[in-house]
Formats: sequence, C-alpha cells, structure tokens
Amino acid sequence: MKKRYLTIGLLAASLHSSAQTTPDSAYTKQTISRTAIRLLLSHYSQDGNRSAVTGGQGTEKLVVFAPEVLVTHQPDSVQTLQVNAGIDVITSASTDRIDFVLSSASRVDYRGHLNLGYSRRLQNPNLRAGVQSGFSLESDYFSLPVGISLAHQKPDGSREITVGVQAFFDDLRWGRVNPGYYRPVKLIYPAELRTQNWFDIYRRTSVNLTTALSQVINRKLQFALYPEVAYQQGLLSTPFHRVYFNDAVRSLRVENLPRKRWKIPLGTQLNWFATNQIVLRSYYRFYWDSFGISSHTIQMEAPVRITPFMTISPLARLYKQTAARYFRPYAEHAPDAAYYTSDYDLSAFTSYNVGLTLRYAPHRPISSNYSFEAFDLRYSYYKRSDQLSAHTLSLVIDVLKTKARK
Repeated sequence: MKKRYLTIGLLAASLHSSAQTTPDSAYTKQTISRTAIRLLLSHYSQDGNRSAVTGGQGTEKLVVFAPEVLVTHQPDSVQTLQVNAGIDVITSASTDRIDFVLSSASRVDYRGHLNLGYSRRLQNPNLRAGVQSGFSLESDYFSLPVGISLAHQKPDGSREITVGVQAFFDDLRWGRVNPGYYRPVKLIYPAELRTQNWFDIYRRTSVNLTTALSQVINRKLQFALYPEVAYQQGLLSTPFHRVYFNDAVRSLRVENLPRKRWKIPLGTQLNWFATNQIVLRSYYRFYWDSFGISSHTIQMEAPVRITPFMTISPLARLYKQTAARYFRPYAEHAPDAAYYTSDYDLSAFTSYNVGLTLRYAPHRPISSNYSFEAFDLRYSYYKRSDQLSAHTLSLVIDVLKTKARK
C-alpha cells in the first residue's frame, strides 16, 4: 500500500557540471566527456499515534530504507543526459491495520522509481531546453511523470530564469506487484468497508507550473524567487483511510475529498557570503491551496568551511499550517458532511526540523579517468505538534568520470 511518509534529509539532486575543452601538446582541441555519479543511501524512521488508516488514532510507526543513484552524463558542452533510479523499502505498522489482521511483524512494502532526463543547449548559447519522464511503481500506485523545461542565463552568469511544466498521471489500483495478479485490479478499502464500491474513479492527474528567477546582487548576495502553481483532479482521497463520525453508532466511512485541488506556493531564498568560510542561506515559503490550507516555512542553513576540504552545515526549519476545511479528529465529523478526512497531514500543526551535514570534498583522483569528488553525511530530527517525530540519516557519495576525446 502507498504510504505518506515525510521526505527529510538529503535527496538526490541534479549535478550541474559543464563540459570543457583543453588543448593537448599539439594544440589539438579535445572534448571532455563527463559522467557524474551520485549514490544516496537514506534511512528514515518515524513514530506517532495519529494514523489516518485507523481514523486519526493508532500507530504511525514507519521505517524507510531508500538507496538511490543519479547518473548525469555530458558527452559534450551541448547535451546532458540524466538517469535517476531507486527503491524504497517501507516497513509500516499501520499498514497491517488496513484489514485489522495484525501480523507478528510489520508489513513491508516496496516502491521503485526511474526518471530519465535530457537537456540541450540551443543555438542561442544561453538557452537550454529539457524533457523528462519515468515512472513510480508500488503495489497500489503507478505514476507516470512527463515534463519540459526552458532555462535562460545571462552571458555573465548573473541571472537565470527557468520555466517548467510537469504532469503526473497516477493510477491508484492495487495488484501490480502482488503474486497471482501483477496487474492493476481494484482500489483497496478497509476490510469492513469492502461491501460497496466507494469510488467510481481510480485515476489522478496533477499538473505543476514551476518558475525560478535567480539573481546575483553583488559579490556577497544572491537572491532567488520560486513562484509555482499546481492543479490536481481525480481521486484525491486515499481509499484505505478510515473516517469515524460523531453519531450514536459512531459510523464509519472511507475518506472522501473533493475531486479538484489548486495549490499555490511561493518561495524566496537569500544567500549571503559573510566571509570566505561562512555562507548564510535563508529561505521562506508561503503556501495556499483550495482545501483551505495555508502555511509558512522559514529555514536557515549556515555552511562553515572548517578546512579547504571539509564543511559543516547546521540547519533549522520552522513550519506552521492551518487545517483543511474537511479535517476533523477521530469521531468528530458530522454525519451529513459532504467531504471528510482524519488525516493529520491535513490538520493544523506546527513543526520544526534541525539537522547537521558534514561534507568532505577532496576532489581526489582514483584513476586516470575517475575521481572521488565528495561525500555528505547528514542527520536530521523532525518533531510535529501532534507528537509525530522522525529521524533521518543520509549518506551521499559523488564520483566523477572524465574522458578526453579528440
């Protein structure tokens, strides 16, 4: 079953490295082919007592181990190809409670994902266009993303504008990785609610418009602005989430949310290079959606260079959101409500996240073609006002392969 778990810690990100040309001893131009390899190992664990699977109460204990690899290949200064693949191994106590049959061990689920990207510098040397696609697969979830992007950079590199559109086509039917099926069969409801078909749809479509403006103000200040708009339609409810009502018999139904949702986030970032050893990175994000949720995020990170090769980066993030108009705690929904959920991800809460990253970047050759670029080790702790807590430990290893071609 598909889980909602928090993604905190180091995530695999694109490696932006430019191809270059160098002369040999006879002054013959050579093309440098570059392949950046990034390996991410992440361990995430959480605990809490507000599970939406059991109507807003019950264990939220969950563990995720997520190995991932990102390969960015630049055969020349014009093209960039990218492959990102990984698998999440998810152990969740609350998943056992979908059918109220508790196993001796927590249920284990898997999610596999693959993303492919290609970008190309156009005839205008400061304009780059890109396309991407892939898939994400779980026992009750299949997603097909498709995206395009366009980026323009000033010749002196002081300003860059990026515009992208990405669409996700999701199918929420169960059975794809289950023995005896290996195909999408049906939506999965809680065991005692399977006497009727609660939804006549099983697809969800999301379209995101992302824009970014980054500007160098002076040698010490950099500013960025990230306006976005997202639209979703289709089955936005999670079929195996229970909702209890406040009538005499404490009736029970499957979570029901509107079939459309608008989201409007706006982020800003300001980086101040205080000294040659210290950078202060500040980030603020405002979010609004048509479910009635609005939120504020403030984040501060301060990388400090200890040696030419080693940097320590403490991070702190504060978050506050209002509740969706359709949220009520366990057994507090009115029986005549049109839409209802007891998922605490849609409740009003505040949270904080603190972390520390150790980065070692020696850029040391391993062989004639390979070099060990860096590794990052990060630990972060997350705490929410509904008592959900989480720990994340991540390791990122970067290796670079270069090859000269005449």
